[in-house]
Amino acid sequence: MTSPTPQQPQQTPGAQQPELPTEPTDVPSQAQAPQAPQEPAPYEETRIERAIGRGFRYVTGRALAPYQTAVIRIGFSATWLFFLLREWPHRAVLYGPDSPWSLDMARRLLSGNHAFSVLPWSDGRGWFECVYLMAIVAGALLMLGWRTRTMSVLFMVGVISLQNRSIFIGDGGDNVIHLMSMYLVLTRCGQVWSLDARRAKRAAAADESGGAPNGSRDLPGVILWAVLGLALAVAQLGGNYGLSWFEHGPFPHIGWSLVLWGLWATHGLWWAVQRYAPGEPRVVLDTLAKLAHNGALLVIMVEVCLIYATAGWYKIQGSRWQDGTAVYFPMHLDYFSPWPALSELMGSNGVMIMLITYGTVIVQVAFPFTLFNRRLKNVLLVAMICEHLSIAFLLGLPFFSLAMITADAVFLPTKFLTWLSGRISGLRARLFSRGGPARPVGGSGGGEPDARTEHSGGGHTLVR
Repeated sequence: MTSPTPQQPQQTPGAQQPELPTEPTDVPSQAQAPQAPQEPAPYEETRIERAIGRGFRYVTGRALAPYQTAVIRIGFSATWLFFLLREWPHRAVLYGPDSPWSLDMARRLLSGNHAFSVLPWSDGRGWFECVYLMAIVAGALLMLGWRTRTMSVLFMVGVISLQNRSIFIGDGGDNVIHLMSMYLVLTRCGQVWSLDARRAKRAAAADESGGAPNGSRDLPGVILWAVLGLALAVAQLGGNYGLSWFEHGPFPHIGWSLVLWGLWATHGLWWAVQRYAPGEPRVVLDTLAKLAHNGALLVIMVEVCLIYATAGWYKIQGSRWQDGTAVYFPMHLDYFSPWPALSELMGSNGVMIMLITYGTVIVQVAFPFTLFNRRLKNVLLVAMICEHLSIAFLLGLPFFSLAMITADAVFLPTKFLTWLSGRISGLRARLFSRGGPARPVGGSGGGEPDARTEHSGGGHTLVR
């Protein structure tokens, strides 16, 4: 007997059937499947962080303004060299034992102002002659760009030793050379237009051809480094004047012994890293060197701006500069009149005197404010160079003018310097080609010289 099939209730038309729950209310819902963890959104740098990163890469990625620093190196070393050669007959009166400012008086003054000089180390005339010759040789080799790292240090020692021996015979140009000689030590001033650049180029060519690098042993650099270290050790053990470790130095709590030994050790470390650790240590040292170069270059630019700004504002306060007659008086001094007839001719023109006087003040005061306008800056730069050339010719101050023109060169456009280099290279090729065809000037760089120091390859030199 089969059970009857349950009959579904019939739905009357028009009646709504109640909705039945799909799941029992007393049955717990099934647990959801675990989802995969979401990856965090990539970090996006802010605008300030991107700007800081670009700035850091800019100041550490390369040594800026290689042509401008080369001009500064050549200009200041040539100015100092020519001055020393011109004063060769009078050297003993200026800085030596025949000077009215005796060595004993110089020692008293140096002990009071804590300036550095190697001349008080000995009373003998032979020591003075050695220091004077060392200053000449260092200036000549720095101008040529041979071992620029070492020669810049010797150049600095020669400049400050002679100038601090007799500080009352200098002028504004000597002060500029004094400051720039210390800044040059921190710059890579031999990247172009130097014997170092040519040697680095040959070493790079030897590496590419598979030959032995020219600087792999660098015997001259090793000998020079060892001799200078031995000389400094002898001077240090002798207890000579000025060689203190933590006082009376170029910086607070840093003496000249610490500075000179630090530079000597840095040169040796650079050579060792270049030769035996060309990986990350070399990259770190190269980055620090670029940072020091760019920092020193900024200091040089600020120094030049301060020179002109202070000179211009002091002139504004003078009554003779205010009434437009200041230039008249030096033109009528016998000491500043190498061409008396020309000075008399220009001094007799009142309009010319007024224009030169006011123009000098305007150019000096306005120059620091025009650095961000390239065209206006170049116009004032030409005006200042012409002003210094006129001072050299009319007032008989060639070394002062040459020093100031060299300082102004830090603002010269790179395109102009490369163009000038190309013209000089072409002239040299025509003069020394012995009738042969002249080489093409430059390459695709529009006259840019090929000699360039790149520290990513090349020879490993101890002292440059």
